[in-house]
Amino acid sequence: MAGDGFGFPVESQVVSVKKKTATTTTKKKNTVVSRSWVSLDHEGRTTVLDVDKYAIMQRVQINARDLRLLDPLLSYPSTILGRESVIVLNLEHIKSIITADEVLLRDPMDENVVPIVEELQRRLPSTNSLYQGQGEEEEPSTTQNELAENEFPFEFRALEVALEAICSFLDARTRELETDAYPALDELTSKISSRNLDRVRKLKSAMTRLTNRVQKVRDELEQLLDDDDDMAELYLSRKVAGTPESGSGTPIWFLASPKDYSKMSKTSRASAITFRGENDVEELEMLLEAYFMQIEGTLNKLITLREYIDDTEDYINIQLDNHRNQLIQLELFLSSGTVCLSIYSLVTAIFGMNIPYTWKEDHEHVFKWVVILTGIVCATIYVSLSSYARSKGLVGS
Repeated sequence: MAGDGFGFPVESQVVSVKKKTATTTTKKKNTVVSRSWVSLDHEGRTTVLDVDKYAIMQRVQINARDLRLLDPLLSYPSTILGRESVIVLNLEHIKSIITADEVLLRDPMDENVVPIVEELQRRLPSTNSLYQGQGEEEEPSTTQNELAENEFPFEFRALEVALEAICSFLDARTRELETDAYPALDELTSKISSRNLDRVRKLKSAMTRLTNRVQKVRDELEQLLDDDDDMAELYLSRKVAGTPESGSGTPIWFLASPKDYSKMSKTSRASAITFRGENDVEELEMLLEAYFMQIEGTLNKLITLREYIDDTEDYINIQLDNHRNQLIQLELFLSSGTVCLSIYSLVTAIFGMNIPYTWKEDHEHVFKWVVILTGIVCATIYVSLSSYARSKGLVGS
């Protein structure tokens, strides 16, 4: 086998280079962003699209800046944007583009997105299509008009599915966190240990991250509810349809622009259709308020959990302060005892030195009395120090 001049076979180098190339290619494939989208029309039919961002921009007439909000590699807060002909949704794992007759959903094979696709297939078909072919004998035109009057716009049906999915998802994560957090906090209260403290620390970090996610969705809904113009931008069907045509079965509130409705007379209620303007956002406002209340309830659960954690931390700190105070008291008593023993040891050391005393021969029991008196004096000093500490409140009674 030929060598390369350094003692290594050439074939082994080739195999090594191939392995490195294959590994690099695999890593690059893993970092490539998925181009998969799923399209759902007004009848719930799905079409999987494997296209790049430029094809999506051309398909739904959206600019690159708005499409960038749906890039999974970029971190953008939860957003609901109304544009000229689309609604851009970026809600956690739900990254969607809604038009007046189509819904585009990113990464349809994701485990969190699959249930949303199924729910869209179930709820996107209009009431009109469900009753198609059933009522030819019972005034079909009247039935169609009534259904058209009560029919919810396509874009709002899709928006409702997305809001319901994200609110349910965040609420489920909150319930899971509560299930883990409350027992852990109770266990920490009963027994303070490094293991329990570390467990609560991780749960608190998870709660903080989840609270921020819920807060972003809540703030976005609140911002929409506070601005009627932003809500009016979400009425895509009105923009597409333009001025309503007389005699059509489509509801006028679904089609007309605000300027047209401002000129309409209220006396026209004799017809089967109620006239509404583009500035009338009552339907969308009711829809958003329902999910705003749901996400507000989820946020309140997290706030309650945070308060419980704060209360537990306060309780733990009180316990630690109490233990610390007990240690300080013990240290005070030990220090007082050490001072007294030091005095006793000093007297003993003095008499233990080789110093001649004339009274040793005459008074044999003097040393015994000195020791006894020194012990009494030391005990008196110890009791005096303890009494002084108690009188000043330095130790508990």
